[in-house]
Amino acid sequence: MTLSCFDLGEKMLSVDEARQALATLIERPLDSEQVPLAQAHGRRLATAVLATLNVPQNTNAAMDGVALALAREGVGAKQTHWPVAGEVLAGQYRSEMVPAGHCVRITTGAPLPPGTDTVVMSEQLREPSDEQPEHVIIESPERLKHGQHVRQAGEDMAIGDTALAAGSRLDAAKLGLLASLGYATVTVCQRPKVAIFSTGNEVTAPGEPIAPAGVYDANRFTLIGMLAEYGADVIDLGILPDEQDAIQTALEQAAQQSDLVITSGGVSVGQADFTRTALQQLGRLAFWRVALRPGRPMACGWLGEQHTPFVGLPGNPVAVMVTFLQFVTPLLDRLQGLPVSPPHRLYAIADDVLKSRLKRTDFIRGVYHTDGEGQLHVRSTGAQGSGILTSMVAANCLIELADDQDGAQPGEVVSIQPLTGWL
Repeated sequence: MTLSCFDLGEKMLSVDEARQALATLIERPLDSEQVPLAQAHGRRLATAVLATLNVPQNTNAAMDGVALALAREGVGAKQTHWPVAGEVLAGQYRSEMVPAGHCVRITTGAPLPPGTDTVVMSEQLREPSDEQPEHVIIESPERLKHGQHVRQAGEDMAIGDTALAAGSRLDAAKLGLLASLGYATVTVCQRPKVAIFSTGNEVTAPGEPIAPAGVYDANRFTLIGMLAEYGADVIDLGILPDEQDAIQTALEQAAQQSDLVITSGGVSVGQADFTRTALQQLGRLAFWRVALRPGRPMACGWLGEQHTPFVGLPGNPVAVMVTFLQFVTPLLDRLQGLPVSPPHRLYAIADDVLKSRLKRTDFIRGVYHTDGEGQLHVRSTGAQGSGILTSMVAANCLIELADDQDGAQPGEVVSIQPLTGWL
């Protein structure tokens, strides 16, 4: 059984323990709403969607050509000259029976008329002489097979089948599927409202003059981008100074207007780190130490009487991205009614020495590729400091060295979490 965050004290937690415990901060999922299909890209379905009709709706031709009323005796027919009993185009429906031994001209997607069950593509047909203008000639009729080049009604989906499960994130393909079923609106989870701000007297907004000891605020814009990619609505509260009253006021306001509050920086035991103290004044602190690199200093808990979940991420830019992917995305899933699930992982052969330490999970920025035989390989991006943002720009994966590994040698198989398509 997963323990609540508040049952764990301030013990050092593993990444998996932290991921599971954080999920207990979400007491209930968000409500659902109906939106037009054209505005549903990136949203998550609140309920399963069922097929309202067979897909395809009718048994139809998969090729341009002729549809045959083929005799059932034997696989290959010996008839070469086929009388043409009419024509069916896509969008038309012919209810008249086609006599045995006759055919109709047909286009791709057109419903097969009654009596026909086999299609011969145009490339295998030869037009007859002028003496028999209403016939077509099938070359090598012995090669015909009942049902060839035919798409059966409901072979993709039948009426009542689950087309998309609850929690599915709607991409372009899923939108097309819903449209093909006739859905003009869909019921989706509300977008999580996430309030974010950065802390620190040294943090400067891009575009402003920077002090000799200052740093530009990369973290807030990283979080804005990651939250937008996930489909959340961002409430940007800017940069707060290292003043407990200012931070406490901002946290209190953020808790009242959001579903989740995220800060970066100000959660370690440093003399000027006030976020942790402010959190204790406003709500309840859960834990703040996780055995991973980068990203060990982290706080979380509840804010206010409404128990708004709070996550205080580390201050280093790479640590912000790593901890977001490991811990914040499961919270966003829980807000939208999804269970906690492990990250998407692949396995690759290490191309270089990868350093790690026992009893700590290391996330090394990496680049994976396939060799000439299709085998997946991975290498690190080089220097792995938690402030080196270029390592994340260059990476397409995180190499995950679990807490029972003390590194990896070239040729060893390691776990990777792809960064492309991480949603």
